[in-house]
Amino acid sequence: MTTLNMHTALITTMVIVSASDQEMTDRELFTIGEIVRTLPMFSEYEEEHLPDDATSCVEMLNGDQALEDIIAKIRAVLPKKLYDTAYALACDIAVCDGQLSQEELRMLEMLRHGLDVDRLTAAAIERGAAVRFTRL
Repeated sequence: MTTLNMHTALITTMVIVSASDQEMTDRELFTIGEIVRTLPMFSEYEEEHLPDDATSCVEMLNGDQALEDIIAKIRAVLPKKLYDTAYALACDIAVCDGQLSQEELRMLEMLRHGLDVDRLTAAAIERGAAVRFTRL
């Protein structure tokens, strides 16, 4: 994937959070798939492209691009109104497996700054994600 579109930018956001701790768990991959299958913003995305698009994201991470550059690409493609949405998707992936690593926290911080998500909005999004993925 040399260029991003809105769908692949959102997928890249989720994948970089999942891969940030060097382990993409089954729960994280399942959640990415569920988000793509169920959220209205992905209604025009062809789901069969997800494995290839996710692989391209991982290759971009393993390449010579700095994380800041990848985040800048995401930001350049997304309209401002989707910055908070991208951050919310990232938070969902970070908390979905019940294990929030330091690397994931750092990636969320980088995304928050890179997407200009203000602190109060970020706190609300983070709390919402934590509540949605609470386990009994």
